[in-house]
Amino acid sequence: MTEGTASRRLLPRVARRLPVALSLVVLLLVCAVGSQALWRPLSRSPLWDQVAYGVPAFADGRWWTPLTGTFFSDPPWLYVIVVSGFAGVAFLEFRRGSRIALSWFTAGQLVGVLAMIGFIAAASLAWPWPWAAAQAASLDVGPSGGTMACIAASASAMRSPWRERVWFVVIGACAVLLLFWATLADVVHAFAVLLVLVVQRPLAAWRTTLRERRFLGFTTALAIATAEVLSFIAPTSGPFGGSDAASSPLVNVVVDVVLLMVVAHGLRRGRRWAWIVSIVLAAVNIAWSIVVGVGVRVPGVPDDAFGGDPAPLVAEAGVWAIFLAYLVWSRAAFRAGRHATIGTDPEPTAEDAALLLRAHGGGTLSWMTTWKDMSYLRTTTGIVAYQRHAGVAIALADPLGPADGRAGSVWEFAAASERAGIVPCWFGASDATRQAAPAGWRSLVVADDTIVDLPGLQFGGNAWKPVRTSLNRARREGMTFRLTRLIDESWGVQAQLRVISQSWVGGKDLPEMGFTLGTLDEARDPEVRLALAISPDGDVDGFLSWLPVYGAGGTVTGWTLDLMRRREGGFVPVMEYLIGSSALQFSAEGAQLMSLSGAPLTHHYPPGAGVIAALSERLAQSLEPVYGFRSLHRFKEKFHPRYDTLHLLYRDESDLPRIGAGLVRAFLPDASLRQFADAGLVLVRGEGD
Repeated sequence: MTEGTASRRLLPRVARRLPVALSLVVLLLVCAVGSQALWRPLSRSPLWDQVAYGVPAFADGRWWTPLTGTFFSDPPWLYVIVVSGFAGVAFLEFRRGSRIALSWFTAGQLVGVLAMIGFIAAASLAWPWPWAAAQAASLDVGPSGGTMACIAASASAMRSPWRERVWFVVIGACAVLLLFWATLADVVHAFAVLLVLVVQRPLAAWRTTLRERRFLGFTTALAIATAEVLSFIAPTSGPFGGSDAASSPLVNVVVDVVLLMVVAHGLRRGRRWAWIVSIVLAAVNIAWSIVVGVGVRVPGVPDDAFGGDPAPLVAEAGVWAIFLAYLVWSRAAFRAGRHATIGTDPEPTAEDAALLLRAHGGGTLSWMTTWKDMSYLRTTTGIVAYQRHAGVAIALADPLGPADGRAGSVWEFAAASERAGIVPCWFGASDATRQAAPAGWRSLVVADDTIVDLPGLQFGGNAWKPVRTSLNRARREGMTFRLTRLIDESWGVQAQLRVISQSWVGGKDLPEMGFTLGTLDEARDPEVRLALAISPDGDVDGFLSWLPVYGAGGTVTGWTLDLMRRREGGFVPVMEYLIGSSALQFSAEGAQLMSLSGAPLTHHYPPGAGVIAALSERLAQSLEPVYGFRSLHRFKEKFHPRYDTLHLLYRDESDLPRIGAGLVRAFLPDASLRQFADAGLVLVRGEGD
């Protein structure tokens, strides 16, 4: 299919799916062209008084203007923003249907405009208020009341926590515009959003978690920074007074904005230092606004240094006061230190993790939780093993301990990470752990564990011919199979293994991987078994390492493949020979399963799987020439395994970029920036790591 054909087919599909949004945009543009408002200010046209809405229009009996004014905009450049606002209508229509989208657009526009007219009229008559009097003499056009209502209704259609986050942004934007500018359009926006708030009550069941309190502090800091910049470069006309020039000196604005941008990131992560700086900054700005706003003479500062009417500083003081009150109220959410730790001292050790594993059993990846570089959190019912990279705590495999305590361990790990201001996630989790994750957590498949069931295993039939061929060829060529332990082997054998391993690593552009991929150091564990292929000359042609898989009661029920190394120029089908021979011996010993492990970055994601899927695909493409994960996955298919999915568990999509950086660093802890660049990878280092 050509690109032109695809485009021609796409347009009808979009038109069928979004008829309301497209019809409204077309009607708006037709009116803009017919009235010449697309290139000439409508306010200078005789048509203005006939279509624009406001108090004067109603006073003169032009009751139709709330409808006609909907399909115009002024000045011409504003059409870009107005048309963009219909994206909210399109999103709501896509999610909830055309009838809902049209209803909210109509209700938001009419209620917003009529409520604005009523409020302005009442305020201008009730008492002498310069702002209300000025607005009572003004007219306006535009569909922004309807589009804002649809944006707000779209936020309510989102799942938590995105629902609350978008609502915070919408409310914050309306509040800033209303306090500093308060044009007729801003008042319309406020009433339209208020209508959705009253009808849908989207925040009624909002739980103020640590994370959401930090996010609210983050968005408030950014909103204040935005307001300061806009009020400096644009004249203000708020309800507390207007100003034709900047209400604060440039140096004040620059200092405030820089500090707010810095502390916003710290507030998002719950840092104590960011909370303290924000408290001081808010207090200083409130004091400054009050001193200047009430006309107190500042020694050494000229009276005209602030320019224009200082009345807008009252609005600034109000915004800073709200920010300060919120910081004090939510102070418990901002207690994380820069190098905060998870759990309490002393933390459990690898020996503690191994004891729990033997007592209660685990999965095929569980023995990896006893490796070096792991940290541990003791929970009420067990232990969680994790690594910390790029500001992310990456828990590995399933929680250790009794199965009925799994949900409690997952929740305690997530809570402890959040208290420390660290992003929690779970890598290589089974379906049982995925089901035990907190409500609202998401999951992605990151690997497919390849399991070979051992009871009754025989290599008969055509399907097993490649494995049988390798075993028969090994017997003919005098190869010897030995299942042993690395620590029991002679110095000469161990030296050969080191040479084979170093030769394998030395040919790579990146160093040996870690996290779920072991090295000879992990193979020295007395509980790890080694499979050796010995040539007739006594040389080691290849070797495997097998990690124990414990069942309940301290019984080893299976083995997990870790290292796979072969000598260059040695026995060609050495890996088929080693795995096949190991499987037969494990089966004879009564083991139940043999895991060939889940090769990282080999799962086939469905379309639209998200950031991690895209990162996984990019890593797989970059690392395939180096590590050959996909080739390895195809090789394992010779043993006809069944597949158990291994999951990445995370809170929501906003965590995925940082989790991706953390996983890259976990798998390649010793890689330099130059090696990453040479391999075509991008690594993001997290603060404090």
